Amino acid sequence: MEKENTCLKIENLSKEFVSGSGRKVQALENVNIEIEENDFVCIVGPSGCGKSTLLRIIAGLEHSTTGKAFYYGKEIKKPTRDIGMIFQQYSLLPWKTVEENIILGLEFRREPKTIKKKIATKYLEMIGMSDFHNAYPFELSGGMQQRVAIARGLANDPIVLLMDEPFGALDAHTRILMQRELLYIWEKNRKTILFITHSVDEAIYLADKIIVMSHRPGKVKEIINIDKPRPRDRAEEYYGRLSNEILNMLEEKSPSLSI
Repeated sequence: MEKENTCLKIENLSKEFVSGSGRKVQALENVNIEIEENDFVCIVGPSGCGKSTLLRIIAGLEHSTTGKAFYYGKEIKKPTRDIGMIFQQYSLLPWKTVEENIILGLEFRREPKTIKKKIATKYLEMIGMSDFHNAYPFELSGGMQQRVAIARGLANDPIVLLMDEPFGALDAHTRILMQRELLYIWEKNRKTILFITHSVDEAIYLADKIIVMSHRPGKVKEIINIDKPRPRDRAEEYYGRLSNEILNMLEEKSPSLSI
């Protein structure tokens, strides 16, 4: 039975692609997931297991072959303002300033200037970039560009934020800083976040819940609840043990999990 606070529900979902040569490729098979509102959920799995495809279906950018995705009980058939998506590539418009990039979605909605300025100011302060409001993307570091991309996603005020490997292109130090920034923003906004990563360490650091997927065709192999306070200490014994168990799962072993 579906819980009252279930935000996203994926039910018996499968996705099949047909290549240019006519060969059928099964990307996802019988995926079932329930995500509660305000949860921070990470998905980890081998390359090519359909993680990004699943996110695009939830965003309404692709359709499943069988099964359905629901948002608060309503089937997702097309993109909606309530579900925002942030990609690995920053996708900032190079001819627009930081502030203009942040309010891009508000421009499309033809919001009044006063509203746009208020929202831009709020998120510039939140990401610590008020002094860079007139800067252009080429003047920013990778971490700063990603902060702007996150602020733009939040400025549209979605209920759900889908993040597809957003820190994958960053160096190790910047990635850790961005993980902290994201948790800070999430704790202030309490959006529901579904976050794809190839980094098991990143998933343990960020998530309330980790969904481990199998090799293609992607299936849900295990769902792990992490009942540990934040900020989490990577030096703690449970952290290394859980990381090892998830890595074993990704190698198609099946140890029992307990933290």
